[in-house]
Amino acid sequence: MTFLPALTAHVRAAGTPAAPTTLADRPDATVLRLGDTVVKAHAPGTDPARLARRLETAAALPGILLPPLTSTTEELHDRLVTSWPYGTPVDPAAPAAAPWEAVAGLLAGLHTSTPHPASPPMRGPAKAARAVTRLRAALGADPHPAGRPVLDAWAALPAWARAEAPMPGPAVLCHGDLHLGQLVRYPAPDGPWRLIDVDDLGLGVPAWDLARPAAWYACGLLPPDDWTRFLSAYRQANGPAVPATGDPWVALDVPARALTVQTAALAITKALAAGRPLDGIEQAVVDACARMPAR
Repeated sequence: MTFLPALTAHVRAAGTPAAPTTLADRPDATVLRLGDTVVKAHAPGTDPARLARRLETAAALPGILLPPLTSTTEELHDRLVTSWPYGTPVDPAAPAAAPWEAVAGLLAGLHTSTPHPASPPMRGPAKAARAVTRLRAALGADPHPAGRPVLDAWAALPAWARAEAPMPGPAVLCHGDLHLGQLVRYPAPDGPWRLIDVDDLGLGVPAWDLARPAAWYACGLLPPDDWTRFLSAYRQANGPAVPATGDPWVALDVPARALTVQTAALAITKALAAGRPLDGIEQAVVDACARMPAR
């Protein structure tokens, strides 16, 4: 059941003059904009102490992460709610204008920052594991021919990438779910770029933050020039996720395969729920899973 009516009623009860605009309404997040403020209801079961630490980290790194309006949370029907300033997102209709150099610099800055010693773990592998669990549940009711190569590719990954063992060190501060939707200009409309969404922020393997662009490139979905811009800018900013020179895939191979499996698992699950075939992009990601080495 959608959480949107409850969050809408909550913000209206606060007497906010601006009419709310829905930015997202998913089981794991409901997000409303009210003028220059964005209100987010986090996923059910979100750990309050870990979210508080993540909010503190965002407030302490305002040149990298969008800082919250307050480091405290509200509770609404067992959901934690946070408030943020509005920033201008990346225009999905203008992929050629994607700020690859900017996001690379932000990641390098995040990865070289000094984390709080009590920072929680980065949740990237756990998020991938959750996507595979959802796929298995969907396949149990309605088998899909694309499911087997995706599950085989998942089984071939090392245990840490499947959230079944601790991540290898040394751990650095990571975003955990990097994609272009996690960027805004702040102050709006044309301020510097900042990373948003702290739900997966924490200590872990920095290559995970480069893995989604790497996976897109490997699947043929990201043009080589864009990948080169991103990787070169990250290296020029002394990011620690990949070697300064030479083959970056020594570090990127496992995280990129894990993100490819996650993307494919979500695509199949959504296609099954909608009763439709995979589209071309979704099929390309599944085909990439089929090309991965078996265990």
